[in-house]
Order: sequence, then structure tokens, then C-alpha cells
Amino acid sequence: MVQIDCDFPGGNVVFEGIEGDTVRVRQDQRDTLQYMWFYWYFRVRGAAGRKLRFEFSDPVVGVRGPGVSLDGGWSWRWLGAESGDERSFTYAFPVEPEEVRFSVGMPYTQRNWERLVASCAGNPHLRPGTLCRSRKGRQVEWAEFGCIQREPAHRVLLTARHHCCEMMASYALEGIIEATLADDETGRWLRENVGFLAAPFADKDGVEDGDQGKGRDPHDHNRDYAAPCLYPEVQAIRQRAREWAGRGLRFHLDLHCPGIRGVHHEEIYFVGLPNLEAWSRAEAFAATLERVARGPLPYRVRDNLPYGEDWNTEGEPAPSGEYRDASDWMAALTQVWFGATIEVPYANALGAEVNAESARAFGRDLATAIREHLATASA
Repeated sequence: MVQIDCDFPGGNVVFEGIEGDTVRVRQDQRDTLQYMWFYWYFRVRGAAGRKLRFEFSDPVVGVRGPGVSLDGGWSWRWLGAESGDERSFTYAFPVEPEEVRFSVGMPYTQRNWERLVASCAGNPHLRPGTLCRSRKGRQVEWAEFGCIQREPAHRVLLTARHHCCEMMASYALEGIIEATLADDETGRWLRENVGFLAAPFADKDGVEDGDQGKGRDPHDHNRDYAAPCLYPEVQAIRQRAREWAGRGLRFHLDLHCPGIRGVHHEEIYFVGLPNLEAWSRAEAFAATLERVARGPLPYRVRDNLPYGEDWNTEGEPAPSGEYRDASDWMAALTQVWFGATIEVPYANALGAEVNAESARAFGRDLATAIREHLATASA
């Protein structure tokens, strides 16, 4: 008997029924009320040897089909565009294993972070810790890495998962950490000069519960910077950023993912700021990234989305000092050069495949750009 569920960390699906070999499912939007969003992640058991077609109510399947895992969600591959369309996919189940998982992307939850930290155990250049407790009482992870044994020349703040469904950004964050700890020229320079702070799960409850997160009612975590904080993670990030602002905090990178297909969803880009001085500085960093990038995922400055274009028109800073998102808030901190949001696609970057390893490789490119940008600025 075919069993479909999402009873595991990050899981999300509503099972609507099965007729013959056709399964009807939909994403569970929960408290995302503003618009249709697309996050889903479920497992299928009891389908060994069968070929099933999965049909969604909404267009929520990405350009490379679903992510598929045969080892309980540890490793993933794309099933491929030929497996279906934006509302469906078909899969021929092998005899083994008993369980197969499917997702809109390649999920990354607390256990992935724990595996990364365990792989670095004993490394004096990475210090994991707890940022705070979430609203549901979960431990919210935090890590310092790089130059952490003494006061660094520069500090960089990294955040991810303000929108909890945007999991591919987490692999890029891993790549930055890996590059900083690597025994090469870039790693050695970063460990000598840069103290990083990383908040891998800015919406920890959403990541573990399998929420959409984007557009959460009454506002999501990335919009919590415009008002008294609803979320402990944001309150703690703001506090740490303020503490660091006068101690060499150069800039903040907030890692996101866009939509799943179409223009501005299939290329890597920075999101322009209303603060034009900060945006100019962010563009200088972006130019460095384009120049030094060597990984499989292409990045072009011309793909950036300046403020005022396309969807990037949401409100400017209010006279009261309120801000529209994390990067806008960070950019306004005294002595901080800029805050920047970078979008890492779910599956496709100018035709190149985005997956766990290629996203990590892009993170290594970001680390190289951080080194080059800071070395030039301090020369």
C-alpha cells in the first residue's frame, strides 16, 4: 500500500488522494496568506516497482523537475525536466530502497548543519554556539569562524533562511565556511584577517517545521527588521550586528533563493538597495565576485536587480528609521559599508545546474571575493 507523508524535519505536503497510478498532492502554505508559494517535501513508501504520476494543484515543480533522494534526504539529484511539467512529475520506483523522498529543492535542515560542524570538530578556527532560542524553544545555531582567536582586522556577518524554504542558500553558506577553513592562500588570508559570524537558520522553527516562510502572516522574518521584533532570531541578529558595528563589521551578506522558474529566478543576482551609497559599495563587491568566480555557477553583474526595477520596488526606509528587510537595516548601521541580499537559484543558473555541490562551489567563490574585496579595501 502506497504511503505518503511529511512526518520528519522540513516535511511539507497535503495528500489529497490516489487513483490508480495518479497521486494528487499540494503544498501546505500554512500561514503564507499573501500569495501562492511553492515549498513542498514529502516521502513515499510502499511503492516499490511501481510507476506513479504526482499531480499538484499549483505550478510548484521547478525547471529540473523534483529533487529525489534515496537515502533519507542526505543526498539529492534532480529527476529532470523530462519527468513532467510545472504541475506534475512521473517516477518509476526502484525495488530498493523502501523509502523515496521528493522535494522542490534539496532540503537542508538542522541535521545537515550538525554534520558540517561535526566534520570540523577540533578545528580552532570554527566555534559553533547558540544564538538564542526560537519561539518554540528550539536551539538556534550560530557560528564564529575564521580569525576568532584574536580581534580581526575585518568582520563579516552571514545570514541565511530568513525565508525558511530557501534551502539552496544553505549550501552556499557551507561553501564559504569550507573555503575559510581550507589550507590554501584564500583560507589562510581569511583566517588571519576576517572574523565571520554566521546565522544559518534565521527562521529555525520554519526550517524544522517545513513551513513556506515567505510572506508569513503578519510578516515574515526578513520583514521583521521594519518593526519591533516578533522573532527571537531577528532580535538576536540585530543585537549582535549592533555590537559589531563599531568593531570592524564591514558588511553583511544575506543568502536567499528566488522563485523556481523564469526571469530573475534562473540567475544569481544581488538585490539593489534604496540606500544608494550602500548599493554602490555592494556593486563594487559584486564586480569583484564576477572577476574572481571560477566555479560551475556563473555570476554576472548585469544580472543584478537595482532598486526600482521589476519586483524590487517595495517601500523605501520610512522617516522613523524603519527598514524593509535585513540588508536594508544592516546597510544603515553606522560604520558598516553595506548590507546585501544575494539570490542563489534553486536549480538553474544561466543554464548551469544548481545542486548541493555547485552551490557549495559558489560559496567558495564568494569567499574568494570577500578576501579580494577586503584585501583591496585595506591596502
